[in-house]
Amino acid sequence: MLLTVDQLDVHYGHAKALHGISLHLLKGEVVCIAGRNGAGKTTLLKTIAGFLKPSKGSILFDEKPINGFVPEKVSLMGIRYVFQDKRVFGELTVRENIELAAYPTKERVSDSISRILNLYPRMSVLMDSKAKGLSGGQRQILLIGRALIGEPKLLLIDEPTEGLSAGIIEEILNVIMRMKGELSMMVVEQNLAVVSRMADRVYIMKEGNIFKEIADRAVIEQSNALEAYL
Repeated sequence: MLLTVDQLDVHYGHAKALHGISLHLLKGEVVCIAGRNGAGKTTLLKTIAGFLKPSKGSILFDEKPINGFVPEKVSLMGIRYVFQDKRVFGELTVRENIELAAYPTKERVSDSISRILNLYPRMSVLMDSKAKGLSGGQRQILLIGRALIGEPKLLLIDEPTEGLSAGIIEEILNVIMRMKGELSMMVVEQNLAVVSRMADRVYIMKEGNIFKEIADRAVIEQSNALEAYL
């Protein structure tokens, strides 16, 4: 088991955001977290990544407890969080964004660039362009590529297709599918058509709880069947 979350509670002040969340993720698996706005999906990812501290419960990564670890330590252990807001260093070039991400990992920049270009060859013509000129989809792919630097074991990806056109969503999905089987991923995603194509398992969240775990491929592959649980 790569990741085990057991009876996790998280509070924002006096307000309880997560209620006894328990889930797991296997090596090489893609698990999607689906649910309406406010269900607690992003809170869950941020807690695993170390940006929020749980008030109760445990998080095990590679069978080691990581409860309350700061994000930098969680990242160095091999968990990378790709934020929802598609924020890059706009005044830096794409190459400089990659160099900045590679620095703490000690990975050679040339290796980092090769890894990103293997996922998305079109990025080669954008290396010397300022990141602020990238489209939303290109920013998302850059962020996913940066997260791969240093060969992490687990990617936490928050709403990768939000606000993107159908054609760009297909490109993002293709990038994720190229990584499938080689890298474990937990993906928060509200587009159920995308979920049905990428997920090995799905957790449905409602009001800070895990409402349903779905492991049946016949159900996952039908977005309307997933919609019924929402």
